[in-house]
Amino acid sequence: MREFMERYGSNEQCEALLIAARWPSGFICPECGGQASSSFRREGRQYWQCSLCRHQCSVISGTIFESNKLGLARWFLAMHLLTQSKNNVAAMELMRHLGVCYKTAWLLKHKLMEVMRLREDSRRLTGRVEIDDAYLGGERSGGTAGRGSENKVPFLAAVQTTSDGQPVVACFAKQPFTKEGVAAFMTKSFVSPLTMVSDGLLCFKAAATRAPNVVHQRVVTGSGKAGVKLPQFRAINTVLGNLKNALCGTYHAFDFAKYGHRYLAEAQYRFNRRFDLSTILKRLVHASAVTKPHPARRIRMAEASH
Repeated sequence: MREFMERYGSNEQCEALLIAARWPSGFICPECGGQASSSFRREGRQYWQCSLCRHQCSVISGTIFESNKLGLARWFLAMHLLTQSKNNVAAMELMRHLGVCYKTAWLLKHKLMEVMRLREDSRRLTGRVEIDDAYLGGERSGGTAGRGSENKVPFLAAVQTTSDGQPVVACFAKQPFTKEGVAAFMTKSFVSPLTMVSDGLLCFKAAATRAPNVVHQRVVTGSGKAGVKLPQFRAINTVLGNLKNALCGTYHAFDFAKYGHRYLAEAQYRFNRRFDLSTILKRLVHASAVTKPHPARRIRMAEASH
């Protein structure tokens, strides 16, 4: 935190990094692509005016930071907290750290999670991949228990491993446990050649049969703790256990059905960059600089926009 504050503790320092991330070779007009420009400052922020089309913009125009009154220093602090924390950071905690209202903290967090989701959308797994089904949420008071709970949202998790079973990268996706859902997940997230290791769930077998160049290792585990401890699923079980502990230990509740894809994307983004925490902030800044604006209305639509 001390190093972060020294580098990015002011709006001017954050603006300089954002300019370098968005226009590494110099200003490019977002309207006409022209590079000749003049610049001026207004209310402490630098603006550019294109010499060809006269379009004016700042470094946050047309990015995820647009139409927000918060200074960039608060945005950068939020990105630092979201990427450096081993567990998740709730909007309530973000509110206290940033000194803003809950509504602002919630919206800022969801905008950054959407940046992470878009960045991870092209993630592909190959080689040896462990896959399993899981749920977000739990039983509501007075509701149905078990898999029939109204508050449980199914999702699929897959982990690419080394030959000896060490996790490398992961993919999560809200998908029903059907052969169509698994097939859609495989088409989007897997690249041949592939060896898929799964339990005995029939949807995995059906989807793998229809997929070309996929070797399917099906292990019927049965129920209980013995199935969880099988060495073939050490990576996926560890990742799922950490994911669920992070969610349950951070959030009292959130709308799993509406926003679950973003919380899964946040966990996936952080997990897949866990060995390079020194550059994760700069990478998120670059991703934010090239992400189109997402106003509050679009963020709250969630599944419709997704």
